[in-house]
Amino acid sequence: MASQEIEVLTSALARLPGLGPRSARRAVLWLVKRRDSSLSQLVEALATVRDTLVECQTCGNVDTRDPCGVCADTKRDLKSLCVVEDVADLWALDRAKLFTGRYHVLGGKLSALDGVRPEDLNIASLLARVGEGGIDEVVLAMNATLEGQTTAHYIAERLEDYPVRITQLAHGLPVGGELDYLDEGTLAQALRARRPV
Repeated sequence: MASQEIEVLTSALARLPGLGPRSARRAVLWLVKRRDSSLSQLVEALATVRDTLVECQTCGNVDTRDPCGVCADTKRDLKSLCVVEDVADLWALDRAKLFTGRYHVLGGKLSALDGVRPEDLNIASLLARVGEGGIDEVVLAMNATLEGQTTAHYIAERLEDYPVRITQLAHGLPVGGELDYLDEGTLAQALRARRPV
């Protein structure tokens, strides 16, 4: 049996996404065995992030400075703005290094079941950013869920009065995907979005 302190650490790690009780226990054992090097580094890194973490007032990204590194990057295309549901989506898109513009994090998606209304999201600040001018394209990069698509549709309607081109990420067949393994919704979207060869 582990001490109460180790059990508390294991329970804390088990609450992280992707880690269950067994994975958390293995991680704790690994850290305990390397407490002089890895555990100290982890504690220092967590303390540093805890003390310096801020939300970017421009886009909603999470960073250790405001404006965040993305907004402060002078090489970014100021005319393109990609709207995402959450910070994790921003990080995933930016990690791919395919979008060179700036981002706007909504902080969630519209959901009647969960009681998330437009005023609960960062939609007003998005409209203010677009209203300032200088943005030619708004890319709606919502998840391909009912709530994500509802959110995209709502934002597209709100942006109709602005002189911007509104685009949306394509949905359909994944690279390397086999047709017989795909769900009907993905197949239907792929068929609707077909294009000439």
